[in-house]
Order: sequence, then C-alpha cells, then structure tokens
Amino acid sequence: MTTERGVVRRPPGRKAQILAAASEQFHRSGYHQVSMAEVAAGVGITAPALYRHFRNKPELLRQTVGAELAGLRRAVAAGRAGPTELCARLAAAAIDHRALGTLWQRDTRLLPAAQRAELRRELRADVRRMAEVLGAARPELARADAELLCWSLLSAYGGLSYHTFAPPRRRFERLLTELGAALLDVPFGPPGPATAPAGSAEQVAADSRREELLAAAARLFHQRGFDNVSTDRLGAAVGISGPSVYKHFDTKAELLAATLVRGRERLWHEISGALAGAATPAVALDSGLRAYLDFARRHVDYLGVTVSETERLAEPDRKAAIDARRDFLRTWVGLLRQVRPEYDKAEARIRVHAMFSLVNDGVRNRPGCQRPDLTKCLEAFARAVLGVG
Repeated sequence: MTTERGVVRRPPGRKAQILAAASEQFHRSGYHQVSMAEVAAGVGITAPALYRHFRNKPELLRQTVGAELAGLRRAVAAGRAGPTELCARLAAAAIDHRALGTLWQRDTRLLPAAQRAELRRELRADVRRMAEVLGAARPELARADAELLCWSLLSAYGGLSYHTFAPPRRRFERLLTELGAALLDVPFGPPGPATAPAGSAEQVAADSRREELLAAAARLFHQRGFDNVSTDRLGAAVGISGPSVYKHFDTKAELLAATLVRGRERLWHEISGALAGAATPAVALDSGLRAYLDFARRHVDYLGVTVSETERLAEPDRKAAIDARRDFLRTWVGLLRQVRPEYDKAEARIRVHAMFSLVNDGVRNRPGCQRPDLTKCLEAFARAVLGVG
C-alpha cells in the first residue's frame, strides 16, 4: 500500500502471515526443500518483499520456531490452575501449532549453535514452569520426575506433527486433555534394577565394510545432519578414504536410503517376533511395547535419522520409507483397537502416534535418557497414553 506521500507501508499482520506460511511449508516439506520464493508465494508477495522482513532463510527459520514456541509459552502461562487445566491449554496449543514437533526435532538443529542454545533455554524454562504446576498438585514427585513427565507430555502432543488426523475440535481437545492428564498422573514407584543406558546397536562391530558404513552413517547423520556429513568424514569413521565410500554406495543419498532400510528391517524383525507368539491381543500389545522399547534403547541413531532425514531421501526411497512407516503404524492401531474396541480409528491413531513420539524422544533427549529407570518409566508413560495402563 502507498500513501499520498509515496511511503510504502506493510500490511498489518504480514509478518505473522509469513511465519505461518513458513511454518506450514517447512513442516510439510522440510527446511532444505523450501525456498524463500515459495514462502513468499504462499502469502502472495515477491521474494524481495519477503527479504524486507527477514534478512535470510536461517533467520526466517529461527523466527518461525520462535513463534511456534511462543504459542506453547502462552499455553503454559494460562495453565497455572493445575495439571488438568495445563493439559487442556497445551492440547489446544498442540492443535494450533502442529508443526512445532517436526520443526523442533528436524529443522532447529540446522540453526547456528548459539541460536539453538537460546531456543533450548526457552523451552527448558517452559518445562520448569510446567513442572512447578505439576509439583504443586503432586508434592511427592521429585523435581526430576516432574520434569520428565512434562517433557513426555510435550513429546506426546508433538506426535500431532506426524499425522493429519483431526476429529471435531472439541472432541480433539478433550481426547488430548484426557490423554495428557492420564500421563501426568502416572505414579513413580521404586526405581528397580537399572537398565542399560540409551545407546546404539549400530556402534557394535559390523560384519563387513558396508555394514560398518551403514552404522557410521546412522550415527553421523543423526548427530550432525545429512548435509553436514561429508564422505571424507564417513570414510574416516570406518578407516577408509572419502572416495572409497563410493565403492560401496554410488551416492551419499543412496547410503542414507540403505541406512534407513537396514533399520526398518531390524525393527520389523524384532517387533513381528514379539507379536507372533502372543496368545491374545492384550499380550501382543504388552510384548510389542516391550520389544519396541528395547529396540528404541539400542537403536537411538536409527530413530533419530528416521525423524530428521527421511525428507532428504530421493522420491522413490522417501515413498518407500513413508509407506513402511504407515504399515507399521497400522499394525499398532489395529492391535490397540482389538484391546480397546471402544476407540474409533482416529482416536487409536492419535494415541499410537503420541506413544511413539513419547518413546522416540524419551530415549534420545538428555538428561532423561540417562536415567537408569528410563525403560520402566517410558513403559508406564506409553501405557497411560494408549489408555491400557
């Protein structure tokens, strides 16, 4: 818009529109796959006009994540009355900010270290405020236990980022509130025997150079991101030169695809074995959940790469990965509905996604992943989220 003096004024709310468009596009396609021109087109402006608001794409990403976190912060501030009110506020925010989970897990790590650290401080402060609300209602909880529950709640609600199921709004909020309240009500008993700390089976000595490369790729892609790992670094991890990597894989993208295929094969093998011998659906669910927790504790790198790098695959490999994930989730949804026939398909899907998000985050996120009783805690949390506790 231009005034009579020729001064160009930006439309009110334009920056918020840009952030909303960027959030949706980064969430749907991944940061690397979205250009500034595409974000600009999403709000009906030109790329040069976009640069008047954001000096570059990393700055756009930083402010996009910051805007999503601000929605979470408002929900925490409004939920001070108690755990149920906190869950209700966070449930509404989770629906309104479905992109936050993938932005946080996949794209935020692409920011400069100082900016990542600042965003993490903001999120940790929110979790501390949540833990204060929970601790007031449950004074028997140790501070670390209250914070673990709150982190797990955010992870469970973050599961909305990985699907598009949307029951009617009031029912959706009620379901998420009930799910979250059940999670925050999980009791902590005696710690019991310690379990092995989270690690990765990929770190075990492999049978061949190809297998060593797959293990190294899982670890490095998880820790640093696909684009930040060179073939020289991959080769050095297994004691060969960078160019020698191409004797085993034609491209780095092919290595990523093979890494994810190997992880899927191991996952299916272990879970199908656990399910096969079960006499009833309830026993199958118990066995499958324990098998998945065991897999998750041993294959942290594979889980991390699946969350953060699937979008980097070539289209045929990406489709295969997504199809495999959908088949895996369908198995769990069907099993849960056999155990809880009152759940319709949408509710079962939402609960299953929340459960996997909670577990996958739980084995990777510090400091909780170093707890000796983590497996026991995650199993209790998962049962609460599934409604089979």
